[in-house]
Amino acid sequence: MSQLSVNHLLGIKDITKNDIQLILDTALNFKEVINRPIKKVPSLRDVTIANLFFENSTRTRLSFELAQKRLSADTINFSAASSSVKKGETLTDTVNNILAMKVDMIVMRHSSPGAAVYLSNKVKAKIINAGDGAHEHPTQALLDAFSLQEKFGDLKGKKIAIIGDILHSRVALSNIFCLQKLGAQVKVCGPKTLIPKYVESLGVTVETDLRKTLEWCDAANMLRIQLERQDIKFFPSIREYTMLYGLNKTMLDSLSKKIVIMHPGPINRGVEITSDVADGSQSIILDQVENGVAVRMAVMFLLAGK
Repeated sequence: MSQLSVNHLLGIKDITKNDIQLILDTALNFKEVINRPIKKVPSLRDVTIANLFFENSTRTRLSFELAQKRLSADTINFSAASSSVKKGETLTDTVNNILAMKVDMIVMRHSSPGAAVYLSNKVKAKIINAGDGAHEHPTQALLDAFSLQEKFGDLKGKKIAIIGDILHSRVALSNIFCLQKLGAQVKVCGPKTLIPKYVESLGVTVETDLRKTLEWCDAANMLRIQLERQDIKFFPSIREYTMLYGLNKTMLDSLSKKIVIMHPGPINRGVEITSDVADGSQSIILDQVENGVAVRMAVMFLLAGK
């Protein structure tokens, strides 16, 4: 099985366990490549990729751009802030104009859930969803799974906690789908107001007590509060949130076992996680960043081969 079952990467929900494992195995080879003195391979020479970011992004965009360069692809970068979208151009028109330039693949981040799916039905290029609203962020879940496999090997039976703003997080949803397909147990933890009503129907358990969650898990993925997606107040104050759900060194050291600490970034230091935890020995946050390039190389390489 050396081919994906899908033509696009729209969400983890749409891909199989075999697809996930194929991407992670391929990423392992690419991680070896990017740690060589000469980091480039000609795998995607003559493939043109457009990066369409209708929403702000630093790490994801840079990670995709670097992955494309490592694969020798030709790239064009599009940022909505400085484009004709501001003049009222529709998503389909924008994309068709870019496709007229003979683009083979599109990496897109958009604030509307389902934007990538909509696009995949309209255009011939391969689509990679780099985050659609509060819906999915598949490459983040894949790099998180890759980072966990580096730490633990097989994830079957491993206990992974996702802590924080589950309601507005596309990372949480993609992670839940991905970890479950790989056989892990998932628990979400946060204030009741930030946990979606449907989440238990996905087969995850819900906990509102941070300490209980940390004692249960093998790894904790700390999410930031997505203030930019909140139109009403979901908790009294940031200070109160930090007191109840912020992870600090004192709490981490008081646990009965050592757990792995993750964060998809950007980190709000001193809110959901303190600096000494984020930069500490149990954190794999910078490994996640490095692995993001290898995983995105794998995704683009496999889709280009479809």
